[in-house]
Amino acid sequence: MATVTTVNPATGKDIETYTQMTKDEAFKKVAACHEAFTKWKTRSLEERAEIIKGIGKALRDNKEELAQLMTAEVGKLIGDSRDEVELCAGICDYTAKTGPSELADEKRDPNNAARGIVTYSPIGVIYGIQPWNFPSYQVVRYAIASLMVGNGVLLKHSSLCVGSGLMLEKIFKEGGLPDNVFTVLVIDHDTSDEIIAHDKVRGVTLTGSDGAGRHVAEKAAKVIKKTVMELGSNDAYMVLEDADLDLATKVCAQARLYNNGQTCINGKRFIVTDKVYDAFIEKFVARFEGVETGDPTKEGTDMGPMSSVDQRKDLHEQVEKSVSKGAKIACGGKVPDGPGAFYPATVLTDVEPGQPAYDDELFGPVASVIRAKDDEDAMRIANDSRYGLGGGILCGDTERAIELASKHFDTGMVYINTYGVADPSMPFGGVKDSGYGREHGGFGVKEFANAKAIFIGSD
Repeated sequence: MATVTTVNPATGKDIETYTQMTKDEAFKKVAACHEAFTKWKTRSLEERAEIIKGIGKALRDNKEELAQLMTAEVGKLIGDSRDEVELCAGICDYTAKTGPSELADEKRDPNNAARGIVTYSPIGVIYGIQPWNFPSYQVVRYAIASLMVGNGVLLKHSSLCVGSGLMLEKIFKEGGLPDNVFTVLVIDHDTSDEIIAHDKVRGVTLTGSDGAGRHVAEKAAKVIKKTVMELGSNDAYMVLEDADLDLATKVCAQARLYNNGQTCINGKRFIVTDKVYDAFIEKFVARFEGVETGDPTKEGTDMGPMSSVDQRKDLHEQVEKSVSKGAKIACGGKVPDGPGAFYPATVLTDVEPGQPAYDDELFGPVASVIRAKDDEDAMRIANDSRYGLGGGILCGDTERAIELASKHFDTGMVYINTYGVADPSMPFGGVKDSGYGREHGGFGVKEFANAKAIFIGSD
């Protein structure tokens, strides 16, 4: 019987062991979710919204227990874990408030009928494959939108945070969601592929690497199923010639190190114009050298461990390969002694094409600093990536930055003179190898809805 064991990355100690479901057990869960969906879809939008509001309350009621579990499983700072639960509750509040109007029937005047109606109907069971870096938010982001439209929801969570996924299942029920409408599957990758092909699964969403996205999208395409992909990125933060360097270094450090450097829309490449390069490097490195790494449960800690020793190994190999190809370590870059998966806040300079630090996503607390000739060159370098999820502009002229963001930056999201993760009122998603589809902002609630056209000849 296959099992999976969660491990505390701060201590290296085992937390809990879970038994994986067999294919037959998982299929029974899918069937039960579909059966629950057939009843859930008949609830009115207002009834669904009320239950989603209840889920938000249940999240807040269980905030401390869930936050402590997330920190234990993946090493998040405890304050960040609490903030994550609050963000999830905010998504529930926003969806409960706006969902009924976003999904309300629309009147149309077709030429071939007396009148028309566009109705947003649920499509069935939606399967979500989610990563470990935001154990609650990644789930709530797709699940609440799908529940609002009337779909059933399945979750395969990362093996690093099985406990968080199962706790969310309990919280959803506590909030008033009927049994089996939201169901966690503790399964391996082969069984996951079988779930994608299951005839009762109508849509698939994944947050993860672009490699995982290609695999899942291919499996879904073969059985003609809608997918939403939120994949990797190599977000560029441009520091232009007129930037306030104190603000720029503060924002860029936060953008790189938030969530222990393990966020898809962390800043990863910092493209600095030649005019301010030396001054920026001095201030930026000083901030990184001042980071206190340690126990994520202690309030004074600036940065906790990476999520696992394997993740740290992969990151360090990328750093070493980049250095072998010409990059220089301005600070950090050494694996510390002792237990846990800690890695220091690291700054790489002389980063150029051909190095992992330039070409690939470094998913950890390592900043890649790239020198640009001028502002125009900085914009060119920012777009010189196969990814396009988020990015940032540090600039004294806000209107000029808005123009660059809207007309030239080839990404799904842009932050100007600030850094942020997500807000339920704004669309979240990317372009190029960062995936397709949108979550939040009124867009996510319609990704897995059937925009159904109804023609009426006469009343």
